[in-house]
Amino acid sequence: MHRSRRLPTALWAASLLCCAGLLAPAATAAADESASSRPMAVTFEDTFDGPAGSAVDGGRWQLETGDNVNNHESQYYTSGTDNAALDGNGNLVITARKENPRDYQCWYGRCEYTSARLNTAERFNAQYGHVETRLKVPRGQGMWPAFWMLGADFGQVGWPASGEIDIMENVGFEPSTVHGTLHGPGYSGGNGIGAGYTLPGGEQFADGFHTFAVDWAPDRISWSVDGQVYQTRTPADTGGNPWVFNKPFFLILNLAVGGDWPGPPDGNTAFPQELVVDYVRVTTSD
Repeated sequence: MHRSRRLPTALWAASLLCCAGLLAPAATAAADESASSRPMAVTFEDTFDGPAGSAVDGGRWQLETGDNVNNHESQYYTSGTDNAALDGNGNLVITARKENPRDYQCWYGRCEYTSARLNTAERFNAQYGHVETRLKVPRGQGMWPAFWMLGADFGQVGWPASGEIDIMENVGFEPSTVHGTLHGPGYSGGNGIGAGYTLPGGEQFADGFHTFAVDWAPDRISWSVDGQVYQTRTPADTGGNPWVFNKPFFLILNLAVGGDWPGPPDGNTAFPQELVVDYVRVTTSD
């Protein structure tokens, strides 16, 4: 949405090394019921259980390091537990801090902020199923939390040919709205295909936890918030451009600070800010 989301160069430099007929109505209903009642297989799950201050499971996630000039973000993504750690209560906390004790350098000079970005590349790839997280976003101008996916062939074909599925993005100047977006060749950045979901009654997403998900099948992706589907996309939506979502993708969680879309923090933005993640889960009906 209004940006590119390519991975920091440091990560990829390192990783590159290393029923045909019609059914009668009753039969259709029975088939639908049977499909919905099939047991769901969990193919990936992290409930972030562990002692307070401990690192995420390295068998599931890797932490990226570096800045992001593509979106003109202001943070430096760090490794270790300074910006991504378990809280001891079954949550992962990604913390954006207005500090730079290690003198990290960003595209604009000395970095003003630190934060964290995690992905499952080379550890887990999803292809279809129900991809879900329950989390609470931070609050304030310039905050940009996201839960999203990139095509596993990113390192070979680049972005946007790899495809990108944004399951949830929030920018601080829209505290009641999240966005779900597809990016691919011919529909990337500000031309991404998507929609927003706005909470009723002025409620803000930072007020509590919410569940964000996509239901992903061949040639079809649906987005939901707290179980309510708010958009569905198919190849008919790409304007004749390639649909690049029938292949494996890996998962990404991050909290950016600033950037072209959200704009920079202002005097009312308090730090530190936290993205608190209860769980991430991928299930299929196979």
